[in-house]
Amino acid sequence: MKPIVLTASTDMELAVLVERLGAAPLHGLGHLKAWRSALEAGEVILAVTGIGKVNAACAATLLLERLAPRLLINTGCGGAIAGSGLEVGDLALASSECFPEEGVQTPQGWRGLDLIGIPTAVRGERAIFNEVPLDAALARQALQFAGEQGFRAVLGPFHTVSTCSGTAERGMELAARYPGICENMEGAALAQVAFIYDTPFLEVRGISNLVEDRDLSRWNLKLAVTEAQNFLIKFLQFSGFPS
Repeated sequence: MKPIVLTASTDMELAVLVERLGAAPLHGLGHLKAWRSALEAGEVILAVTGIGKVNAACAATLLLERLAPRLLINTGCGGAIAGSGLEVGDLALASSECFPEEGVQTPQGWRGLDLIGIPTAVRGERAIFNEVPLDAALARQALQFAGEQGFRAVLGPFHTVSTCSGTAERGMELAARYPGICENMEGAALAQVAFIYDTPFLEVRGISNLVEDRDLSRWNLKLAVTEAQNFLIKFLQFSGFPS
C-alpha cells in the first residue's frame, strides 16, 4: 500500500506526531528531515519542508517523486482571516488554496494571473491560475471527523502568502481579492504540486493568531500546533483514506 505523507514547515509542527506515533528517523529523502511510522491505515511519512513556498514546492516534488503517496497532508499554524469565525486554538481545514499576491498591479487596480493568461499549472485539460482546487470529499470527511472528536473546526478557502499580513488592512485587501479563512506561507505551493501529480491533498492548520494589527501577546503558537497534531493523530488512526 502506498504511504501517507504528512508535512509541516518546522519541527515544532510535527513534534507531537513524531512522539505519539512512535515515528523513527527516516533517511534517504535528500535534504529533508523525515520520520516513518506504521499504523493500521498504513505507512505514514512525516517530513519538515522548511518555511515558504519555494521550500514547500521543492519538498513536495521530492516526496511525490520518491514515494508516490496515496495522500499528501500539510499541517502547521495559520492566521484566521477576519470574518472566518475562527479563534486561536481552533482548526482550519482547506476547501481550496490560493496565491492571493501573484498577479498584476494595473492602473485600475490589482488583477490575478488570469489577466496574464499563463496558468500556474495544467493537468490534462484543466488549468489553474491563482486558485488551486482540493479534494472536496476528503476535506468534508476531515471536518465531520473533527466535529465528532470534539474539535472546533471551520472549512473554507486558504491564502498562501510570501508576506504575512501584519495589519488588519492588509488582511482585508487580500480577502477582497479572494475569499479566505486562514493565511499561511506554504499550503498553495504544496497543493499545486499535488494537483500536478494528481495526488489527493488535505491541509489542516491550528489557528495561532488573528489576521489583525500584529500583537504577539495575543498569539498562541504552541496551542495551535498541538491542537492540529492531536486532531491528525486521531484522524490518521481512525479514518479511511484513498487507496
